Amino acid sequence: MASKKVLGLTAATAALVLGLTACGSDGGEGGGGGEGGEEFTYGILYPQTGNLAFLGPPQITAAEYAISEINAAGGILGTEVPAIVEGDEAGDNAQANEAANNLVSDQVNAVIGAAASGMTQATYDTITGAEIVQCSGSNTAAELSEIEDNGYYFRTAPSDLLSAVVMARTMVENGNQNIAIVARADDYGGGYAGALQTELENLGAQVVVNETYDPLATTFDSVVNSVTTEEPDAVALIAFEEGAQVIAQLLEGGTEGEQLYVTDGLNDPNLGETVSADSPESVTGITGIAPSADNPEFTEGLTSFNEELEVFQFAPQVYDCVTVIALAAEAAGSVNPSEYVAELPNVSRPEGTECGTFEECRDLLADGEEINYQGVSGNIDFNDNGDPTAATFEIFHYGEDGHEILAYEEHSLEE
Repeated sequence: MASKKVLGLTAATAALVLGLTACGSDGGEGGGGGEGGEEFTYGILYPQTGNLAFLGPPQITAAEYAISEINAAGGILGTEVPAIVEGDEAGDNAQANEAANNLVSDQVNAVIGAAASGMTQATYDTITGAEIVQCSGSNTAAELSEIEDNGYYFRTAPSDLLSAVVMARTMVENGNQNIAIVARADDYGGGYAGALQTELENLGAQVVVNETYDPLATTFDSVVNSVTTEEPDAVALIAFEEGAQVIAQLLEGGTEGEQLYVTDGLNDPNLGETVSADSPESVTGITGIAPSADNPEFTEGLTSFNEELEVFQFAPQVYDCVTVIALAAEAAGSVNPSEYVAELPNVSRPEGTECGTFEECRDLLADGEEINYQGVSGNIDFNDNGDPTAATFEIFHYGEDGHEILAYEEHSLEE
């Protein structure tokens, strides 16, 4: 595939790749595998523990659901897909990279994840350096568009550059002109905050505060004091689960729920209990923006697959990662990532025949047709950086009856 990203290997990484290639050169399973008829094994790197653990169940459930539908249709290249190999990213760079190394050692044919952008930053060199395709359904950091991955990294979640546009427009359309931005101090928070300020100013709003905080801190007095001093119309909070404590302090400082706008890391039906077990209704009025999918049929199917699932954040995008990789393997006639990777953008191109399931798309490929996979999260159309060029967002809200979705909006990078 044509890619703007070129892999720069250190001598140590190069040696690792050569070693892994040698391990797989016998035609066995995994990254060194070759001909059709072999098993295609997925690995997944997702938060089983850590501050994003609430996103774990939808990640693994969506991956397993996609694999179940692939197997119901006959498997990849006519062979049933085995159980997915799991790794815990845990919200910790070292542990995430150890899990990534284990997946590489297991010679998986693709890795789904990591879930958090920061954990992908910590692991992509290990995975893509071994020439294994990596696809995340929930990475949104803008910096990931330009990583040196030799074209092996993809994502089905939109960049924060697009999410920030939707957030800014929502805030301004709701009548807010003087806005404070509070973000966790990492690549995700800083990138989102910068893009949000740019778009807010483009829309004529004034950013009166733009500060970051240490997500490992136990108190957030500094940023809260900055916000209360400026008395903004609204506050944008770019956070993960630790944002619940920031919300609690903002509310105690006089900020109203109606003034708060949050990102996908706080899109949790149980946010009220996390902010205040004694007063869960304190989050009433908070509005948020998150990548989503307006697809009730998929949600119904996923719920039937796992009746205990309560959080659905990024599940459609993870499902699409699994499915589009399977279709690329079908198109290439190979389970080897170095052979099927070039087909990933091709199976989602607008020039192909539209299709919406693995079975339907696989049959079109077997008939010699080019395909345009229409994901359950929406149209993907990977660009040269492995990013989707369009996405659906949900505007969610915490009302008197709890968490609810106000609207779905479609946006594209060309806007």
